[in-house]
Formats: sequence, structure tokens, C-alpha cells
Amino acid sequence: MASADGSAGGPGPGGFGSGGPGAGGPAPAGSGPDAWPAAPPDGYAAPEPDRLTRFVLRLYERSPRWAVPLAALGCVAIGMSYALLSNPTHADPDAAPTCLLKLTTGLDCPGCGGTRALWYVLHGDLPAAARHHFVFIFALPFLAYLFVAWAGSQAFGWRLPELRISSKVIGGFLAAWLAFSVLRNLPWAPFTSLYV
Repeated sequence: MASADGSAGGPGPGGFGSGGPGAGGPAPAGSGPDAWPAAPPDGYAAPEPDRLTRFVLRLYERSPRWAVPLAALGCVAIGMSYALLSNPTHADPDAAPTCLLKLTTGLDCPGCGGTRALWYVLHGDLPAAARHHFVFIFALPFLAYLFVAWAGSQAFGWRLPELRISSKVIGGFLAAWLAFSVLRNLPWAPFTSLYV
């Protein structure tokens, strides 16, 4: 069907014909083909990155392939060094830096005991580490393998077997961590043994 100006009169976006709203009456203000902005012919241009973004991108392009894994390894080493030097197993509960949730409520937060668990792992005492944060100790081998596989691929081109973790597994792990965080604060045996 053709409109009065001879163009095709098929329905356009929103059910309107190319000539207007059709038999339903006038189009609401701000709707219809005349109100839609026309896209540029070449699409939308990407925004120009700011100075900091350009600097980081240039630094990344010019750095050797092992620089990013080395920087990540440095961050891990700083965390391990802090755990070793601070000896959190002999620190007072309110010693800085402290957990604000535990300081204000007396409850263990989801991460409470993690630094002590890391200290015990670095000293080879896995039972004591698991006593302080079982979920962290359970996740540690997987996290270590993921880091080694990523860093080896980035720095040396290694192709280690890929560890595929589905969203259901991640959801189950987070649910178990949440349950652990609740159970360790219950004031009845045997849950009191989880309190750190």
C-alpha cells in the first residue's frame, strides 16, 4: 500500500507507517520516526581516551610480556610478607589494622582469620590454617593454579590445562562461604569451635 506521497506505507518501528501514526490518531509527543535521532552513517565514534588511559595503554604496549605477571606476583609477595612480618597469630584483637565488623560487633566477618590462616600455611601448619579459615584453605590451591596458569601463559607462552569453573560452581562456592560465615558466629557447640 502506498501513501499519499507515493512511498511504501508499510508499518515502521512501533507499528506506525512511514507516513505517520495511522488510524489510531496522532502520535504521542516525542515518539514516532520524526522524533528518533538518526545514527551517523559510519556509526558512533569511540570516545577519546583521557591522558591517564593513554599513558597506561602506552606503558602496557611497550612493556615486556612478563611485566604484568611480575607486578601481580609482587602484589602477592607483599601480602605474604605482611603476613610473615606482622605475625597475626600473636596480635591483639584490636591491633591495627583490624576488622571493623569484629571490633564493633564481636562477630567474625567472612574474611576473619584469613591472614592468620595464610601465616600458618607459610609455616606449613595446614590444620591450624584450616582451623582459622577453612574456606580460604580450600580455595587456595585453585587460586594458586589459576595464577600460575595465567602468569605462565602471559610471560612464557605456557599452555597449561585450563581450569574451567562454571558459574554454578562459583555460585555454590559463594553460598558455602556465606553459610560458613554465618555458622562460625553461632554461639552453640560445635559451631563455637569455628570462632576465631
